[in-house]
Amino acid sequence: MFALADYELRPLAAADESILWEMLYLGIRSGKGEELPREIVQRPEYARYVQSWGQSGDTGFIAHDKDSGAALGAVWLREPTAEATVPELAFVVRPDHRHHGIGASLLTQLMRANPSLSSIALRMDAKSPAVRMFERFGFEIADQSGTPIVMHRAI
Repeated sequence: MFALADYELRPLAAADESILWEMLYLGIRSGKGEELPREIVQRPEYARYVQSWGQSGDTGFIAHDKDSGAALGAVWLREPTAEATVPELAFVVRPDHRHHGIGASLLTQLMRANPSLSSIALRMDAKSPAVRMFERFGFEIADQSGTPIVMHRAI
C-alpha cells in the first residue's frame, strides 16, 4: 500500500507529453480486458487529450514514485475547444496503484490549482467508481445522456 510519503505530486509540464501518452493508453485500456494496439492513442478522439501538451490553458498534475520516479497516475484538462462547452478531464491511475488515495490526491491538487472550475466532462460510464470520487469533491452528474457524462460543481 502506498502512503503519501511514497509518492509525490507535481504540476505537469510540456516536457511530460510522453508520460501523458502512456497515461492515456492506460486509461483507454482500463476495464477493456484486452490488449489494445498502442497506436490507438493516435486516433483523433484520443490524441486531442495529449497532442502538443503544454499550450495555454493546459493544466494538470502527475503522481510519481519517490524512489523510482515511475509515473503512478495523472489528472489533466485542457481549455474547451470550439465544439466543447466545458473542459474534458483526463484522469488515470495505474491499475496496480488504485485504491491507495493517489487519485484523490491528484484531484485535490487539481481543484486547489483551479478553484473556479465548476464544470467538467468525463469520458466514462456514469456507474464508474471514479464518478463517486468526483461526487465527494462536490460534483454532481448534470448530463448522463451520453459519453462523456457532464458533471457540475457549485462554487
